[in-house]
Amino acid sequence: MLPYFYIKNFNPGQSSIVLDEDNSRHAIQVLRMKTGDAMHLTDGNGHLLTAVITNDHKKHCEVRIDFKEPQPKAGPEVTIAIGLTKNAARFEWFLEKAAELGVSRVIPLITKRTEKQKFKEERLQNILLSAMLQSQQTWLLQLQAPVTFDDFIHTETFQAVTNKYIAHCIETDKQSLQYQSASSIILIGPEGDFTQEEVTMALEKGYKPVTLGSTRLRTETAGMVAATLLRIG
Repeated sequence: MLPYFYIKNFNPGQSSIVLDEDNSRHAIQVLRMKTGDAMHLTDGNGHLLTAVITNDHKKHCEVRIDFKEPQPKAGPEVTIAIGLTKNAARFEWFLEKAAELGVSRVIPLITKRTEKQKFKEERLQNILLSAMLQSQQTWLLQLQAPVTFDDFIHTETFQAVTNKYIAHCIETDKQSLQYQSASSIILIGPEGDFTQEEVTMALEKGYKPVTLGSTRLRTETAGMVAATLLRIG
């Protein structure tokens, strides 16, 4: 099985690529690859390239592109809008699993009960890149900047999404979350859950209340369960 590498700004007209220093070092020094060895390259936008090393320089490895194949997105498009967690490591864990499961987009929410937490975009993007490559995918999960719940719920961007859900702990009638073949978006609350006001706002915008099981889940666990149900069923 060929190793996967991420490249930026791929031009379909290119016949060869010089890998950046990090990729070159990983290929030549870590994986012990050499001239004539093959690899896969992706730009995270659905392009899958098969390339062969023509110059095994440890800082400027050059490869010849032998095959290009566009990869359509597999399965339904899933967006998860989720409350930021106080513990950054828990949010990072969720992002990694969401990427491995093929979630299309994650929107960090700042809700009434969200505690302050730094958003380290560069670190999070690196986690997403690693997860994409490890799971051998060609579409990079889109991570948006944190947004307040009020601003998010009043934007029209996701109003046309076929299936809209909100998972919360308030006692009310809920349906079980199930796999859908069409695109979906689900709202996951922070530690302490959504407020009644936030739930009401979501319901008024057409979000359906759902349950993720009989036990009370942490924010990051709820996000992972939702991702699994909507992506795999």
